[in-house]
Amino acid sequence: MNLFSLSGKSALITGGSRGLGKAMARGFAEAGADVVISSRSADDLKEAAAEIGAGLNVRVEWIAADMSDRAQVKALADEAVQRLGKIDILVNNAGINNPQPIDEITDEVWDKNVEVDLTACMAMARYLVPGMKQRKWGRLIYTSSVLGLGGRLHRNVYCACKAALIGLAKANALELGPYGITANCLCPGPFLTDMPMKLLSDADKQKFSDRTALGRWGLPREIAGPALLLASDAGSYITGEAIVVDGGVFANVL
Repeated sequence: MNLFSLSGKSALITGGSRGLGKAMARGFAEAGADVVISSRSADDLKEAAAEIGAGLNVRVEWIAADMSDRAQVKALADEAVQRLGKIDILVNNAGINNPQPIDEITDEVWDKNVEVDLTACMAMARYLVPGMKQRKWGRLIYTSSVLGLGGRLHRNVYCACKAALIGLAKANALELGPYGITANCLCPGPFLTDMPMKLLSDADKQKFSDRTALGRWGLPREIAGPALLLASDAGSYITGEAIVVDGGVFANVL
């Protein structure tokens, strides 16, 4: 089990106040890491930080930031390093989704979605990789999606950004491998988080459930194990990969 230990490591998880980000932050904290979580809502962050650190002897910090604002993205990276002294593990998890038909997408919607779902992820890595290179150890984890590997009606911007994250992670892996830094994507399928619950009809929710091999939606805590594998020494030889965590959706080809 020492392979999965994150003792002495520090992690930053964007979109960490709820859903998959919060579950990953708790998993890292349970493995011994100090963590910083970020989202736009200070109130949500305060509550989440208390839950993540409950009963654990680790530091859990929070920083409010809007990932659509490039200045706030840089400030987040700088503040996270200042708070914990270093960031060894970056989880680019923050994201937004505005479904629209291709011929109705406005420049404003496209630009904001690309900024949050793709460009901010690149920027966070750009700011934090130099420290990882100096220490000869680091982990970049991007939350992509099964929709980065396939399409869905009206998810034009979201699918494009999530597919681009996979390409970014592969390029990162080749460039940063010599420095002991791995870069991977997690590609979640249907998980019980706020985003799909708000966007999908009851009929669509049932369709997703029926397509899985397990016959159900995933619970947020079920992403913690795959994330911990990629963040720890247990996954030290995994890089440039898109790890699908979908309950068997992609096993169902019919």
